[in-house]
Amino acid sequence: MSGRPGVIIAGAAETDQVGKLPGHSELQLHTEGALNAVADAGLRLRDIDGIATVASPGPVQVAHALGITPDWIDGTGVGGTSFLLHVRHAVAAIRAGYAKTVLITHGQSGRSRVGAAPFRIPPSSPMGQFEAPYGTFGPTTTFTIPLLRYMKEHGLTHEQLAYVAVAQRRWAAKNPRAAFRDPITVEDVLASRLVAYPFHLLECCLVTDGGGALVIASAERAAEFPKPGVHILGTGESSETPMISQMVDFTESQAFRLAGQAAFAEAGIGVADVDHLMIYDAFAHVPIYGLEALGFTGRGEAGAFIADGNTGPGGSLPLNTNGGGLSYTHTGMDGMFAITEGVRQLRGEAAAPAGDPQISVILGNGGMFATAGVLVLGRRPR
Repeated sequence: MSGRPGVIIAGAAETDQVGKLPGHSELQLHTEGALNAVADAGLRLRDIDGIATVASPGPVQVAHALGITPDWIDGTGVGGTSFLLHVRHAVAAIRAGYAKTVLITHGQSGRSRVGAAPFRIPPSSPMGQFEAPYGTFGPTTTFTIPLLRYMKEHGLTHEQLAYVAVAQRRWAAKNPRAAFRDPITVEDVLASRLVAYPFHLLECCLVTDGGGALVIASAERAAEFPKPGVHILGTGESSETPMISQMVDFTESQAFRLAGQAAFAEAGIGVADVDHLMIYDAFAHVPIYGLEALGFTGRGEAGAFIADGNTGPGGSLPLNTNGGGLSYTHTGMDGMFAITEGVRQLRGEAAAPAGDPQISVILGNGGMFATAGVLVLGRRPR
């Protein structure tokens, strides 16, 4: 930690339910998750002096709804990894003395669409001019482009891609909150409806409602909180391109790699130190890109690594242990749920424990390989 003051996640919680919640607005999901996280940290709302969330409904509206007058505000919105960046920014704010106790919130009515803005690509935008006219509109079709190149260059098979969903369903089967818990096979995945080649339905993320929140504070205050603080050992963020067609290399995420290098360097760890891993899995290929970008496997090797059972229950590298976006929940921006699962694992509170992890790494994706955030979390400071 280079002698800098330590910072912890003192509270972490999700909404009471995730799934289909037509009676909840997005603001209500934010506030419910926030109240649960503040209670988890043993605090009251008046103890919060910093707030962060994405642009809609935004930190000002969330703070007002909760009755908070913050000294520090962050409205960074770069897709599903935004909450990992909020954690990084909160660490910096606490170290700089801008805030003492930061609340990071998420709430999204991805399935019920209560108060949600419609997905739209402005025709005048670069994506509207140079990609949408050719049929790439939204994640499902857009994400096919790098994956098809990866499959061609590295020989990833349809069976290996399908096994990503199989492995995560094995974790979801142990999680009572998971949307999908019934076991599936590779054959089941390949028999599911083809959505956009090569993605079958079971290789695409869920569409759900839900939310969650985190409370960030100085490690010096750890004794104030009822639960063990999860130490933020390292953080990283990066961006690559707003258009998938402009990736540096379709077969790797440069943003994943750079954010991971920064986080691992700050934490002073290598891949051998990692006991638990959460990689944003909007589609089945994203964990493959993440494993390679972070250095857990060589280029072109992650598909076989997953298919050999290394990431499932009993494997050497537990991955997406809540079931991930493919089986647990995916509201549209999924990074918050990856963080809360990392916290649960390190606290020993997870529905499906990944052994006795000491270090958990969280990798978030924003847009279609546009942005990345990485957190290294630890049970103890280093």
